[in-house]
Amino acid sequence: MLNRLVKARGWQQPAAEATVFGAWEKVVGAEVAQHSRPVKLEDGELTVEARSTAWATQLRLLAGSLLQQIAREVGHNVVRRLHIHGPAAPSWSKGPRRVRGRGPRDTYG
Repeated sequence: MLNRLVKARGWQQPAAEATVFGAWEKVVGAEVAQHSRPVKLEDGELTVEARSTAWATQLRLLAGSLLQQIAREVGHNVVRRLHIHGPAAPSWSKGPRRVRGRGPRDTYG
């Protein structure tokens, strides 16, 4: 009954997109899911954040097979491209005003 409702309302695409986020471990496998997480899906491009830069590199090498796995689980043309990046760098900007530059450095010579 739920499948009929989803089909009647035209919710197949949003339901498939939600599956990518809700069942990430099932979609890509336990090992990959342990070291990555989906962040954003927009216009067929899935942004994935890896736990480390090493895993980001590994996932970029596996991008083709990951796209195939995602297509098998959620359907074709839901995710057409992957954008994989490492963990976010810490932000040194604090307060309402900021000075351009390289951030905190050693001030003792």
